[in-house]
Amino acid sequence: MEEISEGVNNINLSGDSHKKNRIQVSNTKKPLFFYVNLAKRYMQQHNEVELSALGMAIATVVTVAEILKNNGLAVEKKIMTSTVDMRDETRGRPVQKAKIEILLGKTENFDELMAAAAEERELADAEERS
Repeated sequence: MEEISEGVNNINLSGDSHKKNRIQVSNTKKPLFFYVNLAKRYMQQHNEVELSALGMAIATVVTVAEILKNNGLAVEKKIMTSTVDMRDETRGRPVQKAKIEILLGKTENFDELMAAAAEERELADAEERS
């Protein structure tokens, strides 16, 4: 029993992979504005969001970040790039993939802009019903 608890104590728990405010973006699974809207929601809850992507999905992450910045909703806090060793699924050999992580924070007027957008949606819904 002692060996088990010692093993558990020696496990390196890197909290990075389970951050509550991290969005891991894929370039094939979801539409672009799914990630934009999800990032807005994460910023409302956590005041910042970390967008992360590998390989071909990097362009999607950069686009999402730029949309949020250009709409006055986010400011860039940090950009990290690296390479990750992975195994090629078809050939079984190791390959390196580019990785990007972009940390965005709320702008000062984030809450006002989000409230204005929600109000606009409510007015549009009311017009549709009448």
